[in-house]
Amino acid sequence: MAKQDYYKLLDLPKTATAEEIKKAYRRLAMRFHPDRNPDDPEAEHKFKECKEAYEVLTDAQKRAVYDQFGHAGLEGGRGGGAGGGGGGFSAGEAFGDIFGEMFGDIFSGGQRGGRSQVFRGADLRYELELDLEQAVFGTETEIQIPSLAECKTCKGSGAAKGSVPKTCDTCNGQGQVRVQQSIFTIQQPCPRCKGRGKIITNPCDTCFGQGRVRQEKKLPVSVPAGVDTGDRIRLNGEGEAGRNGGPAGDLYVEIRVREHAIFEREGSHLSCEVPISITTAALGGSVEVPTLDGEVVLKIPSETQSGRVFRVREKGVKPVRGGAAGDLFCRVVVETPVSLSNEQRELLRKFEVSLQEGAGAHKPREQTFLDGVRKFFTGETN
Repeated sequence: MAKQDYYKLLDLPKTATAEEIKKAYRRLAMRFHPDRNPDDPEAEHKFKECKEAYEVLTDAQKRAVYDQFGHAGLEGGRGGGAGGGGGGFSAGEAFGDIFGEMFGDIFSGGQRGGRSQVFRGADLRYELELDLEQAVFGTETEIQIPSLAECKTCKGSGAAKGSVPKTCDTCNGQGQVRVQQSIFTIQQPCPRCKGRGKIITNPCDTCFGQGRVRQEKKLPVSVPAGVDTGDRIRLNGEGEAGRNGGPAGDLYVEIRVREHAIFEREGSHLSCEVPISITTAALGGSVEVPTLDGEVVLKIPSETQSGRVFRVREKGVKPVRGGAAGDLFCRVVVETPVSLSNEQRELLRKFEVSLQEGAGAHKPREQTFLDGVRKFFTGETN
């Protein structure tokens, strides 16, 4: 059977780099490996073909011969056969290299080249409560948070003053050990030194060998104008200190805006209720309405019904991410008089009698409601 072109087999162009070849082989090898396809001769054959292609194309000398002479060049002795002369490798070795690279990066936190592991410090979260005015206009404040910081006594080494950590004799200071599991070879943190690469025989009296100490620290926070509940401010490097020289985490300050006595906020808009008297609602007039930056005069037209909403433009909130300020929506509520005197009660009764003479003209909503009730019970459709 004629051999398939190595580049087509791995679905690669002839200009593919070594890294691209490795990635393509990794993908196909995991797909066709015999352990994942038991009793499937075709998958096993495909796996062997991919392995052979990978071996040739990752060997600079063999690849040069193959590019010039094709399969015939390799079979004819130029550069050695794909599996001969000790140049081949087993499936276990190939997978061991691949999985060692894949999992080695995960366990070492991205460190390669045999160095001991470093760990980034944990991110922290702090909830900051603000008044509505502070959220709308921005503010400067100070917060105090508990955190793990680098021990100043040992400067993060964990060793007592005058002593130094010793190299771990289990991993030889690498912080990692290789473990063979079936056909896989993976890297994992050294169980003795926990990935540090060092053993502390004389721990620091301040941090007890941890290299970090818990402390309270105060931080200034600049809150931009327009923030709302759920917004977060990130303070880079203000989280917990890293280990083994790793970078510190970040601090996320999460905003929560307290309820306001007058205003409700919805995005960039504000809303409030404005009580007005019966006479103002009936005859019209004006009322002063508070805003976050002063008062405005709201004109009430005559015959205004309770629940009507008036819009005061650009008296809302200017969003923190930019854009025009929102509006203020004022919902008027007609207030019923209380604590009436006998004289006032009598005047209201006379006023009510005068309204009845209008045959419903003075109470359009009441008349509409009563008509609807009558039609409901009589079954009228028009």
